Amino acid sequence: MSFLSALFGRRAAVATEKAVEPVEYKGYMVRAAPYKNDGQYQTAGTIEREIGGVLKQHRFIRADAFASYEEAVTFTLGKARQIVDLQGERMFG
Repeated sequence: MSFLSALFGRRAAVATEKAVEPVEYKGYMVRAAPYKNDGQYQTAGTIEREIGGVLKQHRFIRADAFASYEEAVTFTLGKARQIVDLQGERMFG
């Protein structure tokens, strides 16, 4: 497989996944963004919050992987809530 077909083939696979609406949790906006990796969906997402007029963002990826996109989204949102509960604004520091 050529480099270009590999690149565009992956991009097409990502684009076919359903967009996940952000979820508000304790003043933070949580976005699940799992991606396909070796046939499974990798846990990944972002946590955002405006602090002092500046939008701060924390991206995370975890080793957990799931067979279905929906399972990965559910787990990712739970993991993001856990990060907020444990770290709060320290995650941006």
